[in-house]
Amino acid sequence: MAGWDYPDWGGPVYPSPRPRTFDRLTFLATFFDTLEINVTFYRQPDPAAARSWVDRVASRGSFRFTAKLYRGFTHSGQPFDPGAEAGFYRAGIEPLARSGRLGAVLMQFPQAFHDRPAGRIHLKSTVDLLEGLPLVAEFRHRSWDSPGALAFLRDLGVGFCNIDQPALGSTLPPTAHLTSTVGYIRLHGRNAANWFSRTGRNDTEDPARRSGSARYDYLYSMEEMQPWVGRARALAERAEEVFVIANNHYRGKGPANALMLKSALEGRRVPAPARLVAAFPEIEACAEPVADGRESRGQGRLF
Repeated sequence: MAGWDYPDWGGPVYPSPRPRTFDRLTFLATFFDTLEINVTFYRQPDPAAARSWVDRVASRGSFRFTAKLYRGFTHSGQPFDPGAEAGFYRAGIEPLARSGRLGAVLMQFPQAFHDRPAGRIHLKSTVDLLEGLPLVAEFRHRSWDSPGALAFLRDLGVGFCNIDQPALGSTLPPTAHLTSTVGYIRLHGRNAANWFSRTGRNDTEDPARRSGSARYDYLYSMEEMQPWVGRARALAERAEEVFVIANNHYRGKGPANALMLKSALEGRRVPAPARLVAAFPEIEACAEPVADGRESRGQGRLF
């Protein structure tokens, strides 16, 4: 799952209103084996927050985090000191790394980042600054889907993030590439109408959609996800670890699809929040509803 702090998850994912003692991270960790940390893209990680994240999943022995790299490294903007910022990032996620909970660091590049000499120079310099971290690169442009680009990533020891996104123009198509010991998949949804806009048409009445989440308003069918089940299995045959992240987070659609994938990969019904099953009848066949306060048992590992 990509993130856990979404106001529009109140109701379909979390109780609404939430009880005072309810912890969203601990709650999700009872159903999923990994969460991708989004906040580290928008600001440098705070070591105290990272220690808190580790403490809140202490009872989940197999649980792992992945963390987005701070956007200063991947998106052009204000003046930026790469060396100093790399130090800040390392210090911020150190509690995750020290605890063994850090599975990968995702470098999320924009559609405008193409496989060109300047792009490769920038990528290599970033990797050099962050040497030793389990780095994975997410590209949106199809120029990175080439033997030369994949060989370049292998030489750097950087993983390739395989993505599902709307098939528009020069967007990266679905792939199953492995360029390091870490396999990575991100599912963004296929909301083509809103993909390249911060807000979609008719979003004015919905604050969540006005915030830019409209592009992630998409629920996959099981038929649409079956090819990704196959790709995840193929990656698992070669990689040490495979992380599958559902980023179509609008109103809890990501968690619903993540559970559908987990069920397909494990060949069984999987525990799921009862309210999520009620909100999405599509997952009834693959999910075993769990009421609040009951810990799910016997889970497998879907990273």
